Amino acid sequence: MIKWVKQIRATGGFYKAFVRYFTKGRSNRSVGGTVFLLIFIALFAVFALFPVLFMVGNAFKPMRELYRYPPTVLPQNPTGRNFKDLLEYASDSLVPFTRYLFNTGALVVLGCLGQILLSAMAAFPLAKSDFRGKKLMSSLVVYALMFSGAVTAVPNYIILTKLGLMDSLWAVILPSFASTLGLYLLQNFMEMLPDSLIEAAKIDGASYFKTLLTIILPVVKPALMTVFIFTFQSLWGNTGGSVLYTENIKPLSYMLSRIASTGIARQGMASAASLLTFMLPVLIFIITQSNVMETMATSGMKD
Repeated sequence: MIKWVKQIRATGGFYKAFVRYFTKGRSNRSVGGTVFLLIFIALFAVFALFPVLFMVGNAFKPMRELYRYPPTVLPQNPTGRNFKDLLEYASDSLVPFTRYLFNTGALVVLGCLGQILLSAMAAFPLAKSDFRGKKLMSSLVVYALMFSGAVTAVPNYIILTKLGLMDSLWAVILPSFASTLGLYLLQNFMEMLPDSLIEAAKIDGASYFKTLLTIILPVVKPALMTVFIFTFQSLWGNTGGSVLYTENIKPLSYMLSRIASTGIARQGMASAASLLTFMLPVLIFIITQSNVMETMATSGMKD
């Protein structure tokens, strides 16, 4: 409070002190322009938070409020009945809830580890080694980013069938290893590292893999966290689609999506399930958002 009073006296008023506090003296804009920009950003922040508030409100609404018109954002009579019904439904299912959770955990852990390790091992030579065909391979990585999952679904299905991996968790885990987004981000991040760092490791007698594991990977931690976030989000929401048939190996997102498609009577449970599915990825992103922003800001820069 004392700091605020001193700043108000030094700047000549509360209005200027407020603007200087939020801009921290780094902006070349006028005071009016800065205030307009803050208001503009605040409005967009409200629009971005509106769907989240609506989702949270629906999870605690009783059934009669879910179909009220016009709809309300927040519940007038909040209740935890939706979550209680969801737990009862999961406990009465033929497959235990813990089994769905275990399957999802296996997909996320193995998929993220495989994607990070393979992307790092492939990005290091593409970024810091000279060999014939390097530019062609780097171009192919960029071109592969243009293909959506729908385009590669049929080739993946044929390959997994030939390998005999259909109707197993590996049918979801192995395709996640081949995501080129992680390779692209890590390659661009590693290209900014000084060559002297690698040369110093060679002089000290470090092997190729030791240099990668003990020197390069700790330095590119922001990019690794970004790859983890993207891979986690894709695997967390994966329902198994056309590759998982047995109920015992289906992930948690499949069970939650099945609840949402059972009809009007279970829309309260579907709202609670949507909130639970939404919470963990957002929480992880909030914790690691600084690493994601740093990677996105520097992945396209070249020396």
